[in-house]
Amino acid sequence: MALIGNLRQRPVRRLSQLYAGLVLYGVSMALMIRSDLGLDPWDVFHQGLSKLTGLSFGTVTIGVGALVLLLWIPLRQRPGLGTVSNVVVIGLVVDAALALLPTGGPLGVRIALLVTGIVANGAATALYLGAQLGPGPRDGLMTGYVARRPGRSIRLVRTVIEVTVLALGWLLGGTVGPGTIAYALAIGPLAQFFIPLVAVPALDATAGDRPGATAGDPPGAAPAPAG
Repeated sequence: MALIGNLRQRPVRRLSQLYAGLVLYGVSMALMIRSDLGLDPWDVFHQGLSKLTGLSFGTVTIGVGALVLLLWIPLRQRPGLGTVSNVVVIGLVVDAALALLPTGGPLGVRIALLVTGIVANGAATALYLGAQLGPGPRDGLMTGYVARRPGRSIRLVRTVIEVTVLALGWLLGGTVGPGTIAYALAIGPLAQFFIPLVAVPALDATAGDRPGATAGDPPGAAPAPAG
């Protein structure tokens, strides 16, 4: 699969923004994990697999991302530099952040960790998408499926996939709680708020760049997280 999104336009700005977003995304995941108040659907799944296998959370995140990326092949989706970086960087950062963050703590501290994590995740999503260097592997799976079956709603496909991974993760022991609901309600509006603040000015689509926001999102739809 050829990579999408060349770097002839604003390379320093876009690369800096991409990796800042991915690092912040990994940190935000660690904050939500340490809050122990609930995770987003994919991270519930990652946590459940981590408990089942004994592998670190970050290692599982990388492994799942790589497997999902393989599913792009029959869907004829092309990854970008941001897609490949997403698979590796977020997993490494979340493990490093978890090693530094203490566990437990009073409920007030855990709520603060959760809120900070969700807001940081929204900002990270905007930074990552705004760099326009390719969608995350999980986003591409959804949009690729819809592209192959134009009659399907991306919202419906996304909901089915995320409910499925959420249920599997919960059965495996992943943390589902109020934070899961708070994330679902807040991440779209947060990303929509931050994206205009950090989006790279319009790029020349003929030069091989494609928007980082997931292709196929209906007008006005909230972008999916970086994963």
